[in-house]
Amino acid sequence: MPRKASTHRLEPDVQAGLNHLSKVLHRPKNKLMNEAVSRFVQERSIQLVQEMEGVINSLKKYQRSDPDFERAIERLVNDEVAQAGADPLEGRPAGAVQAEIRGLLHA
Repeated sequence: MPRKASTHRLEPDVQAGLNHLSKVLHRPKNKLMNEAVSRFVQERSIQLVQEMEGVINSLKKYQRSDPDFERAIERLVNDEVAQAGADPLEGRPAGAVQAEIRGLLHA
């Protein structure tokens, strides 16, 4: 793929460090930036995959423990009942979207 020019703003201390490294290593700043960003993308991608795998495993474990989400639904219903008297819009139309949702729920 052809290279694409882009503009990025660096903090002054980062810019100074990049200038210094470029001089000491006798390498273009562009090359150093590409190496650093490439390394960051690779490392961060691996980290995110690991985090996502952990979330997926946690969700699968939860799903196995309550496959039909019966406990979750029961908790939701109990919470709704507990808050019924405190809802200022309970029993009142609250707008077009809400009216449509209520219509679909009661169809």
